[in-house]
Order: sequence, then structure tokens, then C-alpha cells
Amino acid sequence: MVETIYNATVIGKILLTPDLMILRLKTDTPRNEFKAGQYTTIGLLAKEARSTNSSVPIEEFEPDFLIKRPYSIASAKNDIRDFEFYISQVKSGQLTPRLFNLSQGDRMWIDDKILGIFSLNDTPKNNNIVMIATGTGLAPYISFLRSHIAEHPEIKMAVIHGAAYPWDLGYYSELSFIQNVFKNFFYFPTLLKADNNWTGLRGYIEEHLKNGILEDVGIEVNPEKTHFFLCGNPKMVDSVTDFLALNNYTKHQSMCPGALHIEEY
Repeated sequence: MVETIYNATVIGKILLTPDLMILRLKTDTPRNEFKAGQYTTIGLLAKEARSTNSSVPIEEFEPDFLIKRPYSIASAKNDIRDFEFYISQVKSGQLTPRLFNLSQGDRMWIDDKILGIFSLNDTPKNNNIVMIATGTGLAPYISFLRSHIAEHPEIKMAVIHGAAYPWDLGYYSELSFIQNVFKNFFYFPTLLKADNNWTGLRGYIEEHLKNGILEDVGIEVNPEKTHFFLCGNPKMVDSVTDFLALNNYTKHQSMCPGALHIEEY
């Protein structure tokens, strides 16, 4: 049967909001150890039911067509059978409404390849690391921290996460816990649409950078001392890239190393 292409089981589904979830899968066979920050591809057949909280897409596929998309892995690099993904639902999309309809025990497909160069491997040993994200762009940084935070007591690491509402801050509890345990880690969630109950940061990430939020905790915006990672909304990426360019940052490429790393796949 066509369903035999499925090679993983849903072992956890945390619905943070109707359109935001953490999905955990266990593969039938182990994968090779990967680099924190890399991504893989997951998929479901078009015949699978869509969530009730979605809209009808314009494009349709044959029932046995495998719909697949790449997602950053949030789990630690040594979790080679248990994989975690941070996913937002695109209501008119093809894959995410089907993913949001999954339940624990359901089967699905995950690629055996794990790819990507968005990792800490090219970061000099004694450089600080700043991880900036909007929305589900946070996922690779969760893998970074779960894999490496304990290995880097000599440097400072920070996450700046932009979202609309407090309930959009996936991993808020985990990142707050890491900040309490590791004195070299700083967590800066910032919201655009929070009500008066929110006492934290508000507004766009680039404004906080311009106002010296990193310098306040001893992180210098200097390509010789601090590497930046960006993942998320293209407007945020462009805006922060422009800010960093004023501070002599250049984009990291395999043939031309730089201190600015941007996730693109």
C-alpha cells in the first residue's frame, strides 16, 4: 500500500494556539547525528484530512501525492529518533492544515536526510552568539541551546524573539528556565499586540537593538566579538541586516566567512 512510505509516528502534539503547535515524532529507524540548527523535510499524503480550522485551498493534488515541506529541527542534535518541530498553520496551505489534524499515534513521513549550514560550527570559539527570530523561526535556536548551552560558559548567548501576543511565545517557559539556570544566557521576548498585562518588551526587534539592549547585558555589537543568527519574517531579517551592516557585519558564506548567519532554505 502507498501508506508504507510513512516512517514515523506522532508521539506528542502541543497545541499552543489553534494555529501554533509543537509536534514531536519518533522515526522507525535512527537518523545520523546532525548539527543543531539544521532542517529536514516532513510530509503527509494528500488524502489525509485537513483541520477544521483551515480553509479550502485553490490547488488540489491526487490522493496519493506526498505533500512535503522543510522544517527546522528544534530537538537536540543527539536525539536521532525523537524529532521536534515548531509549526504555524497556514489555513489555505496544503501541508500544515493536515499536520494540525494529526493526533498522537498517527503516522507520517520524515526524510532520512538532515540538511543545512545554519549552525554554530563556523562560529569562533570565544565569540558571543545572538539568536534573533520571529514566530516559528525560533526552532533552530531551541536546538542550539539544547545541544550547546552547557558547553559554552565562557561566552554570552542571547535570544531575541518577536511575536504578536504572549500566547505566540512558544518555548517561553523553557527559555525563561534556561535564563534562570545559565547566567551567561539572556532571553528577550518582545510583543507587538500585547495588552496591559504584559510587562515585558514591546515593539520591533531592530528598535531594541538600536536602543542598546545587548550592550546593557555586556554583549558588544562587533563582528570580531559577536556572531548574529537571523531566522523568521523576511522584513525583520532585512531590517536587522541593515542595522548590522552599519556595524560592519557581512553575511556568512562558505567561501566568504562573516559574522551574520541567515537561515534560508
